[in-house]
Amino acid sequence: MIYADNAATTKMSEAAIRELVAVNENTYGNPSTLYSIGQSAKEVLEKAREKVAAVIGAEPNEIYFTSGGSEADNQAIISAAENGRKSGKMHIVSTAFEHHAVLNTLEKLRKEGFDITLLDVHENGIVIPSEVEDAIRDDTCLVTVMFANNEIGTIQPIGEIGEICRREGVPFHTDAVQAMGHIAIDVNDLKVDMLSASAHKFHGPKGVGFLYARKGTRLTNLIEGGEQERGKRAGTENVPGIAAMAVALEEAAGNMREYADRLTPIRDRIIDGLSRIPHSALNGDAGRRLPGNINYCFEGIEGESLLLLLDDRGIQASSGSACTSGSLDPSHVLLAICRVHDVAHGSLRLSIGEDITEEDADYIVSSVSEVVEYLRSFSPVWRDLMSGKSQFIL
Repeated sequence: MIYADNAATTKMSEAAIRELVAVNENTYGNPSTLYSIGQSAKEVLEKAREKVAAVIGAEPNEIYFTSGGSEADNQAIISAAENGRKSGKMHIVSTAFEHHAVLNTLEKLRKEGFDITLLDVHENGIVIPSEVEDAIRDDTCLVTVMFANNEIGTIQPIGEIGEICRREGVPFHTDAVQAMGHIAIDVNDLKVDMLSASAHKFHGPKGVGFLYARKGTRLTNLIEGGEQERGKRAGTENVPGIAAMAVALEEAAGNMREYADRLTPIRDRIIDGLSRIPHSALNGDAGRRLPGNINYCFEGIEGESLLLLLDDRGIQASSGSACTSGSLDPSHVLLAICRVHDVAHGSLRLSIGEDITEEDADYIVSSVSEVVEYLRSFSPVWRDLMSGKSQFIL
């Protein structure tokens, strides 16, 4: 089996599993209690906070543990909106290809009277900083731009956007769920005010993540009920999961350069091979993308059929975000980079991991080529294209 859907979730690392089991077995106390086993759990919790903070250049008291990236996104955006509402600022700037944890939250705020500007990301899938600057108004209370896109893998100019926001005095949030553990991140250098991350994207456990909020940022509670996380996130902390996340993040950060150096040429090998399939196109910038991301469109086929036939060959991939895999609509990300509906339906996302080999890469290329040819052989859409009844787009 070749697992090529690491953007959906990653396998837990052995070190993270060991930590998860050890804390579950030995430090199972409630960290809010005063007796010894509870205080031991508190020590584990705060040590994990220190580890996470150190990886991104933050202070420990700027890290808030959550159930994952979606919760962290929601808390960051709603907090900025509530802060803005109090001062009469009800305008938010974002982009058209954010994760739905961001887009759906912004739509909720739109219904509450906020003015939302969604910037175009153009065909290469990169946000233009000057367009962010032009969109900022006197009543802007937040700019939120994802660090790396979860479908097409393009890496955004976060440092440039952060510089603009800092100069304009506008809070800046980035959804770093796909980037964390794969790209070096220093929140101070990048001038980020809030950042969201999720453990299961960097070989940690599911159901745990964190929100970085720069000191002085006022957070709005999403969950009430207790004084955990300095009163900003009620509920007994998932100490084993948090400890395992911290171990996984340290490990990912330590191996980041080695893995990028190894993955990038294999990624490019797959891109080169798939580019030889007629009427296909890479989605997003060829170079400015995550080391393990390949996203292609193939004209004349349906992505779902492609995935099922690849699964039969032992290749597990996706057509886009796992959060929208049940939708029949084409990817909003692909539409945002100007892919038409018919082409966007024939998409394939491969997100390879550290265990990929050159032999695996060649097998992926040959399998995709054969399956695309097979699907096109009985596709009425492809028949119309080949006969000239319809015009090729790619």
